[in-house]
Amino acid sequence: MDFSRSDEQEAIADLAGQVIGDASTHERLRALETGDGPRFDRDLWAALAGTGVLGVNIPEAHGGAGLDLVALGGVLEHAGRCAAAVPLWETLGLGVAPIVSTAPDELAGDVLAAVAGGEMVLTAAWHEDGGEPLRPTTVAERGSEGGWQLTGSKSCVPAGAIADAFVVPAAIENGSVGLFLVRRDAGGVGVEPLVTTAGDPQAAVLFAMSPGALIGEGYDTLTDALDVAIATQCALATGVVAEALRLTAEYAKDRKQFDVPIASFQAVAHRAADAFVDTEAIRLTSLQALWRLSVGMPASAEVASAKYWVAQAGQRVVHTGQHLHGGVGVDRDYPLHRYFLAAKELELQLGGATRQLLRLGDQIANELV
Repeated sequence: MDFSRSDEQEAIADLAGQVIGDASTHERLRALETGDGPRFDRDLWAALAGTGVLGVNIPEAHGGAGLDLVALGGVLEHAGRCAAAVPLWETLGLGVAPIVSTAPDELAGDVLAAVAGGEMVLTAAWHEDGGEPLRPTTVAERGSEGGWQLTGSKSCVPAGAIADAFVVPAAIENGSVGLFLVRRDAGGVGVEPLVTTAGDPQAAVLFAMSPGALIGEGYDTLTDALDVAIATQCALATGVVAEALRLTAEYAKDRKQFDVPIASFQAVAHRAADAFVDTEAIRLTSLQALWRLSVGMPASAEVASAKYWVAQAGQRVVHTGQHLHGGVGVDRDYPLHRYFLAAKELELQLGGATRQLLRLGDQIANELV
């Protein structure tokens, strides 16, 4: 694969890093986290729209930059580094990506222009209680006037409490499956905000014969959308663990015991070195998955591998950070706790290490048949 990024990919990642970094100060995030509303920085969202960052993977015909998933990965990495209080991954990775690749032109044009302008927040509702994402129990049926109606419930929907529309996997009566776009203000949609440890605006969403628009049909459509969702999530996780490691390295250089920095202790240095190796493994496997998806190559195995590294190695990195920080790491007035909580959430969302190993096992078994 090609590990280098083009000038355009680098430019939009740098722009995103500047805009997000300037707005996502520790003080600003703390104010959002202790306020009455959801953890959503609407001013930053408007700034990202104004600078064109929200259009990174939206076609130029719909007001975007028309760049690929590698470029989106660079933007999401900065969002992870800054613990940004905006639903970039949810909107662009979970929502925009399948609409760009699969949705009819009329539906795509209506939605994507609104996203690029900062007027719409998207997400996808993959999780069901005890369910497998590619085997949804939510059902889509033809209504009396020929449209689609969805019935079912989804749990732990990321950014569900603030989303304007949901990309929803559902079973279709003929034995197939499909992806549907359901707007929040459609009839029969119920949204229940959830209280989460990380404070992000997740929700449980209920659909009771809710009108939806078909984005695409078939198991290949669902598999492709899930692969993109996981791969872009891994890019976000790359930024999370990289910043946790940076904070730890800075702290270890400044924190002294016996009048010397703890970074000079052999055990501390070894632990930090292992965390660096894990962070680079997450970065490279995530980039490989995004690149293969961007150029249209089979990528399910690479996506599962990247998510396995996020789930396993990501936990090692943030636990190293907590260990080397000691009590400072759990202080809410110090930023490290955000990255620990985010890494745990990203580990479990869309399947943890065991589910990725099962996906890899299924692929290996199918190749041997």
